[in-house]
Amino acid sequence: MASFDIVNKVDAQEVDNAINNTLKEINTRYDFRGLHTEVEFHKKENRIHLVAAESMKLEAVKDMLIKNFIKRGISAKVLDFKDPKGTSQGHLKMDVMLKEGIDRETAKKIVKEIKAMKVKVQPQIQDDQVRVDGKKIDDLQAVIKHLKSKDMGVPLQFVNMK
Repeated sequence: MASFDIVNKVDAQEVDNAINNTLKEINTRYDFRGLHTEVEFHKKENRIHLVAAESMKLEAVKDMLIKNFIKRGISAKVLDFKDPKGTSQGHLKMDVMLKEGIDRETAKKIVKEIKAMKVKVQPQIQDDQVRVDGKKIDDLQAVIKHLKSKDMGVPLQFVNMK
């Protein structure tokens, strides 16, 4: 029986590289000279902390972050931007959560999409991933191709093809 898993994982090293590239870009830009700007990655919490002097600078940092994520091959869909808040020094701060795993609703949507294809495969939800079993590898590859063409709201990776 052949199978594969549908997951949503983020490579922490690539996230770190994208953040370092963003910091380099901030340091070289003339409009950021002398202004307080921070970009910190908290790996344990899957969170990026942004601080900027004003709302326009915060938006610029946000755009740089998205651009560098895309350059590093990470989908911008994993970024969940929270509302900006003021700090005691008069700056603005914003937390950006990294979405990992497939939530229940998205998993149900994926299973529904696979069943609508009417191929002989068996999808099943397992925690934060979806496993798809089938007798023919061609059927599994058809499912992968079909899901790549759909937008499920989160980036999907297809792993453990056996």
